[in-house]
Amino acid sequence: MKIKFKDINTGVVQARAIIEIKPGMYINEITILKKYNKIEVELPSKSFKGKDGKIHNMPVITFASEDKENLWKLEIKNEYKKWRKKNPKIEVYEKD
Repeated sequence: MKIKFKDINTGVVQARAIIEIKPGMYINEITILKKYNKIEVELPSKSFKGKDGKIHNMPVITFASEDKENLWKLEIKNEYKKWRKKNPKIEVYEKD
């Protein structure tokens, strides 16, 4: 699996991943989050307003089982950690 990461420095979002699932076929907007000092992988979802007026979320990527989803997220998380070691985050602080 080929993964490219884009560094994002906004709130809890650490990076976005683009994954090549087949040659020339990509999945975008996989988000790497850091919440409570833990790295989490958030998969893209589609939201829409239903006839009942409520907002519904539907996952873009579905899995045969929760174990397969967790394994795939773990693989992405491990690749992110390797990428982050090669590309450390640079913190810039300004003094008033």
